[in-house]
Amino acid sequence: MFSILAGVLGGLGLFLFGMNMMGNGLQKAAGNRLKQMIGALTTNKYIGVVVGAVVTMLIQSSSATTVMVVGFVNAGLMSLYQAIGVIMGANIGTTVTAQLVAFKLTDIAPFVIATGVALQLASKKRQHQEIAEVLIGFGILFLGMKMMSSVLKPLSATPAFEQMITGLSNPFMGILVGFVITAIVQSSSATTGILLAVASTGVLGLGAAFPILFGQNIGTCVTAMISSVGASRTARRAALMHLLFNITGTLLFMILLYTLPITEWITSLSVDDIPRQIANAHSLFNIANTLLLLPFSILFVKAVERIIPVRDDEYQFKTVKYLDRRIIEETPEIALGLAGKEVLRMGKIVRDNLSLSMEAVQEVNAEKIRLVIENEKIINNLNHDITTYLIDLSQQSVSDQSQVRIQALMNAITDIERVGDHAENISELAQYRIDYDVAFSESAQKELKHIYDMVFMTYRTSLDAIKTVDRSLMEQVEVVEAQVDQLEKEYRKAHISRLHKGTCEPRAGIIFLELISNLERVSDHAMNIASLVDESEHTVA
Repeated sequence: MFSILAGVLGGLGLFLFGMNMMGNGLQKAAGNRLKQMIGALTTNKYIGVVVGAVVTMLIQSSSATTVMVVGFVNAGLMSLYQAIGVIMGANIGTTVTAQLVAFKLTDIAPFVIATGVALQLASKKRQHQEIAEVLIGFGILFLGMKMMSSVLKPLSATPAFEQMITGLSNPFMGILVGFVITAIVQSSSATTGILLAVASTGVLGLGAAFPILFGQNIGTCVTAMISSVGASRTARRAALMHLLFNITGTLLFMILLYTLPITEWITSLSVDDIPRQIANAHSLFNIANTLLLLPFSILFVKAVERIIPVRDDEYQFKTVKYLDRRIIEETPEIALGLAGKEVLRMGKIVRDNLSLSMEAVQEVNAEKIRLVIENEKIINNLNHDITTYLIDLSQQSVSDQSQVRIQALMNAITDIERVGDHAENISELAQYRIDYDVAFSESAQKELKHIYDMVFMTYRTSLDAIKTVDRSLMEQVEVVEAQVDQLEKEYRKAHISRLHKGTCEPRAGIIFLELISNLERVSDHAMNIASLVDESEHTVA
């Protein structure tokens, strides 16, 4: 008995390892395309279904897609109306694994693994390494299936095993078994793999397999439900919506299954191939479920909003907007895209703070100084949170190209945070001006405005440069930054001359010189940010 259990668990372990390895390879190969697919989401729920199905095919996990959706909803990147389409599509995408397994490619699995290993050893190119990972994972997946099937084959002749399978003829027991196994292993594909392995022994028919498929669809919701703990109320609604959709589909098909000849029709498509029948049933259930319930998706949204009512305080500001740790392990390439969005968001907060600080100087405005100080706290928190997020992301299995982008983002954060520090310095100079009632000469005011306008444009353009990876913008920043350096020297000399002539008071001279020094350093950091265009082939967000 121990050897049988060890064989089943070992085979399941190989199956899961191979599936995850193949999914990681596909995700790396897809890379930026994954981010673009998610970015293509509109309020059109039908596009959401397609995106959900394709992404799930690539990452080989409907649970990972749903967790990702919960993260997007939590970050405010996706509405519940958009989320329902992606969730429905994820259910369809996960059926691809069963269809692959049903092809019975176990005989060629060793050859596929050997090809992948040979490619991995022969070439160091990133694309070849990713393809090798997909091939090796694909082969290991089938080796796991072969191990489970070979261990269960002798067991199928025993009365105890037959009696256990007979017990699954009760549909409610089948649903419970499918739910429990999927909830434990947190993979509906793994449950399907076990189901196909048992079916290959010839003791399990399609009639008993159908309820198990229903149960696993409900069980796969457990991962998303767990991931929503501690998330926003909207994210919890997304996870609950997934559960309600799958329960509704199960109830609907349980009725159809016993009123229409669905089992007979699917059996007729491949009479002597039970694994293929189960794979087809899995696909049919999820496709039909989506087609039947998609027109009523708004009702699911309203239902979860009734169960978890919308509160006035649930949309209060939080430090990070786009980052969600659930996505790092599931889909690191997409997590990288979100990190880029957060870096640009931080850059825009710093840009606004820079503007506020100079307005505080020019208008002698104490309220704007207070706002600068409050924003600086947010900037410091963002710096810590994004940096920690990127460090954790760099430890995941991501492509070399993504590692380069991670480093570029970390460099950008450093410079953006330093610009924020200079904005705070400028606000302190504004406070000094208020405290000592310092007045600037007309010439000093014009010079300050001129150099500030150039610096502000340089910093704003640097953010646009890394957002669009536009080399012409980087070159524009380089030109203006050189002009700012020259202006800082000229204005310093001119102001010292005014001090000597007595046309400007000493305290004003101190503030003026500190202001242009801080602005010149902001320009330097803007140049550093823009130069990151050379370090990344893709946009940061």
